[in-house]
Amino acid sequence: MLADNVRTLFDATFEDVLAHLPPAIRQIIELVPVILEDQPSDEILAELDVPPDGICGLHSGIPLTEQSVEGGSVLPETIHLYRRGILATAASVEDLREEIRITLLHEMGHHFGLDENALEELGYG
Repeated sequence: MLADNVRTLFDATFEDVLAHLPPAIRQIIELVPVILEDQPSDEILAELDVPPDGICGLHSGIPLTEQSVEGGSVLPETIHLYRRGILATAASVEDLREEIRITLLHEMGHHFGLDENALEELGYG
């Protein structure tokens, strides 16, 4: 469990990152819920076979490029940012800010149907 002051710093940094994104990107992000969690559920950790601080974010749902009006009912898309994973990569508050930004944009890329290779080429790998 993360200390309250660490969680508060993370969440304030996330809000700052969001506020400094271009308005068009912020409008897009408003369409997909972003959920901040300390770490993934035990089920996700087991499924991905990673430690609690081994994943920074996760996009769930069907990317826009695969959605169809004939697709029936599906769970809504969400983006999860995991504090422990992001904090494990950050040596400073500036690193934290950058890792939150990269992780958020990486997961938004999945929302638009980009795979890991395309995101890596864009610098969001």
